[in-house]
Amino acid sequence: MKPSIKHAIRALSSAAVLGTVPVHAQVEPVRAAPVMVPGIGVTGPDGRMFGHLPYAEAPATDMVPVASPGFALGGACRMQRNAAADLTALIDAANATPAVARKLRGVSCYRTIAYQRSVFCRARDSCGDAAARSRDVAPPGYSEHSTGYAIDFGIHPSPGCPDLQWCMASTPAGLWLIAHAREFGFELSFPASNAQNVGWEPWHWRWVGRTAASPGAAKARAIFAHARTQFPARPGIAGPMIQTIHAKPSPRALPIPVVWPGVYF
Repeated sequence: MKPSIKHAIRALSSAAVLGTVPVHAQVEPVRAAPVMVPGIGVTGPDGRMFGHLPYAEAPATDMVPVASPGFALGGACRMQRNAAADLTALIDAANATPAVARKLRGVSCYRTIAYQRSVFCRARDSCGDAAARSRDVAPPGYSEHSTGYAIDFGIHPSPGCPDLQWCMASTPAGLWLIAHAREFGFELSFPASNAQNVGWEPWHWRWVGRTAASPGAAKARAIFAHARTQFPARPGIAGPMIQTIHAKPSPRALPIPVVWPGVYF
């Protein structure tokens, strides 16, 4: 057994983690030939671009609308069928909580790669400083949204806290997601100080199924296998992998303007 795996097993046995996690060998990083995305950048040796992993575009025909009136902001919120069903259940549960007060909304769900480029480049011919932009938005071809399993939540109305800002984490709805989203198969893709070096996004969640046996979960977990093994979500859903201990962020990390429940850090 590799020393790194032995260390992880000892750590898991001596620290409180979320759920019981079967420990398997770590997946070695993918080594890929560099790929140029015109006007944006070049992939690194592990296939990532500015920290983001590559994702193929799921067919739009695989998507279904989220059946919750008034939830989607702007265009319709469409996701993979199993993810949409669990999202609808999540919304119903959140709306039944007085503190949330029916303010949870969907800012963005499934995106094609072409649409992701317009988001990344802000509808301009030039994408500007792509490295800086990638702290907040994934380059086209590198977004979890293209899989149909990811969603950006918003809080409306929420005076003083615009969409896609850190302040969402300190709202009642944001705290409800931290506490309960896992019950519906969603995990936080980009926690604070994540090793993937992507900006902290308390609004961005991906669906991987409530359990490994949930309908559609095997497909979703296969898509996110590299991300979940090398850069675990926090809070995440237990799976056949080594998960990192929920330690406090590094002093070198970006400041976190919110007090998180102690179980997560």
